[in-house]
Amino acid sequence: MEQPFEVLDPRFAKLRPPVAKLELIHTGCRFTEGAVYFGDHRCLLFSDVPSSRMLRWDEDTGQVTTFRANSNFSNGNTRDCEGRLVTCEHSTRRVTRTEYDGSITVLAERWQGKRFNSPNDVVVKSDGTIWFTDPSYGLDQYFEGGRGESEIGRCNVYRLDPRDGSIEVVADDFSRPNGLAFSPDERKLYIVDSGLFPDPDGPHHIRVFDVSEKNTLQNGKILTDVSPGIPDGLRLDTRGNIWCSAADGVHCITADGELIGKIHTPEICANLVFGGPMRNRLFMCSYTSIYAIYVEAIGALRP
Repeated sequence: MEQPFEVLDPRFAKLRPPVAKLELIHTGCRFTEGAVYFGDHRCLLFSDVPSSRMLRWDEDTGQVTTFRANSNFSNGNTRDCEGRLVTCEHSTRRVTRTEYDGSITVLAERWQGKRFNSPNDVVVKSDGTIWFTDPSYGLDQYFEGGRGESEIGRCNVYRLDPRDGSIEVVADDFSRPNGLAFSPDERKLYIVDSGLFPDPDGPHHIRVFDVSEKNTLQNGKILTDVSPGIPDGLRLDTRGNIWCSAADGVHCITADGELIGKIHTPEICANLVFGGPMRNRLFMCSYTSIYAIYVEAIGALRP
């Protein structure tokens, strides 16, 4: 795509480099998700959910290798405050951490004795707490992990404190909670509701909450609807702009909910992450492929 940027507001024109082009850095997957950038290793890890594997793209060589051959249908990934990989697994219905020696620690797999649905996306706050969404996509189809019944009976958003293993529900009124991200100052938490899939009358919006000093969510409201398709993953830049995936690519939305621009991708975009040495390169998980483009914005430094 010669010109993937669509400027809808002059503010977005300032975020568009004059000569940046959309780059295809890998293809041949079934459904890419959960990209996380490791600057200390100059690499990008991402999930190929239906293939139950995680792949590693090397920034220096451009080569893609298998990071984890059997990932338990992993989806969302992030890093904790110590730089360790945190992963949401669909088929095992749990959240795990990869230790420095490569061993895997189970962080969460049950709430009040009941197994989670299929943890989907995850983010880590600067105090070390781990926040994750738990829709039922991994139970709805074999393609994403295997059919099953929800033991909890609804799709919640959780906060996990790995210091004592405590798990609390922070939101329980979502249809399908999906991507989530903190504002740069961590006073706001943005959470996607992608209930439009599979319900054609379901929500397809981003909600925003105030984060209290006790790490509870308050004053939740709908920030904006996202279309075409559904919102899925999202990230923020240092100015507080929200970069959210959609059926036509990535939408750039202000903290007030105004859509100011788009980056179009050849395939439906599912997730994204800022990376590169300056955190100004946007990596986009677009179904079978990973695309990248430079922007005039810096990704907020949140794991």
